[in-house]
Amino acid sequence: MQDMDRRDFETRHEAGLKTRREVIGTQRTDQGMAAVDDFSRPLADLLNTYCFNDIWNRPGLPRAIRSMLCIAMLSAQNRSPELKAHLNAALNNGVTRDQIQEVLLQVGIYCGVPAAVEGFRQAREVFEQRDR
Repeated sequence: MQDMDRRDFETRHEAGLKTRREVIGTQRTDQGMAAVDDFSRPLADLLNTYCFNDIWNRPGLPRAIRSMLCIAMLSAQNRSPELKAHLNAALNNGVTRDQIQEVLLQVGIYCGVPAAVEGFRQAREVFEQRDR
């Protein structure tokens, strides 16, 4: 990588890592980064640079809406561990429990009732953990 490209990458990577901590949470982000090895480093770079900087930091949508989109898409794909992380992120980003409920009801209509059932199950677990 040329020096200018490397500096641009590092700037975007650091900005993305900062956003990742704000969205997903410092503890989960730091745990994920601590597990990075030579094999998984390209994925971590992709997440930090492209996902959490180039997409999450775009001005076109507020973070709360991006969070609601993630909840819907992850529910539709039955990606429960990631859904749980993004349910927490949504709450961090100011999405209310009522809004999460509405998103999951919409998932039920457009993606199927089983996806909504699992989404509600994961949301209930997140809410219970946060209420403790």
